[in-house]
Amino acid sequence: MSEIKSADKIKEAVRDHYAKAIKSRVDNACCPPTENKSSSCCAPQVESKSSSCCAPQPKELDDKTAERFAKMSGYSVDELADMPDTVTSFGCGNPITFMNVKPGETVLDLGSGSGLDLILASKKVGDSGHVIGLDMTDEMIEVCQKNLNKANITNAEVRKGEMESMPVADGETDWIISNCVINLSPDKEKVFSEAYRVLKPGGQMMISDIVTLDLPDEYRDDISAWVGCIAGAVEEADYLQLMRNAGFKDVKIVDKMVYTKEMICGLTNENCGCGPESERSFSDKDTLKYADRIASVRVYARKL
Repeated sequence: MSEIKSADKIKEAVRDHYAKAIKSRVDNACCPPTENKSSSCCAPQVESKSSSCCAPQPKELDDKTAERFAKMSGYSVDELADMPDTVTSFGCGNPITFMNVKPGETVLDLGSGSGLDLILASKKVGDSGHVIGLDMTDEMIEVCQKNLNKANITNAEVRKGEMESMPVADGETDWIISNCVINLSPDKEKVFSEAYRVLKPGGQMMISDIVTLDLPDEYRDDISAWVGCIAGAVEEADYLQLMRNAGFKDVKIVDKMVYTKEMICGLTNENCGCGPESERSFSDKDTLKYADRIASVRVYARKL
């Protein structure tokens, strides 16, 4: 990469971007519907009667495209109904839907953001279980903790740290989830190595993320594409191999959605996080570059 060369600079840019995004989202307590803002940097959420920021504010889309968006994001009206109004998602798909988590288990959420998946997971594991959120952005952690309190969640905590060096003990967790975050890491090998370390024997992983499909390297040479979940994404086959190299078994894609031109227009022509449009707007030329070359996937793996 020519514009951004070091891992530290990438992390700094990602941290700054999402700090501004969550501040803007909370300050607005959801974008006014008239602004037609998307609620997610990687996918808009399904339609909901909730006042949560997970309620959609998408551009006008045809019915077919809107249906595909809803499928990709994967959050049901019931899941979002009782969320605090400052809960939002910057994700690309609901990993909870595909989890077979049991009461009493421990779940680790990599990049827990404002707490959406933490809250959903906490209900799955029950009072005898435990949920750990991990985030490197102070602003996200502050909002997440407030949302946990608002939702009366007592079996969850948020830890500050990075995925490449998790503040989690060896074998502490039964499940790891993540929603459109691992693609932001400049050292995915370390992330998956750490994930393997903190899982118990027999532990499982269900992650939603962005992968690329024959995306030329020159399309990645832009920090806006990093924070927009594109430049840091790796090729689909490489992503799965990185997980296998870390020791994971039964690595497989359980759900996949390829981004069409219409979908990318709906995501990127309105900025992520309700901030200045200059931070997340793509030109028509850029949209064409990425059409059919990016996919949202849900990936399962387990530790023997």
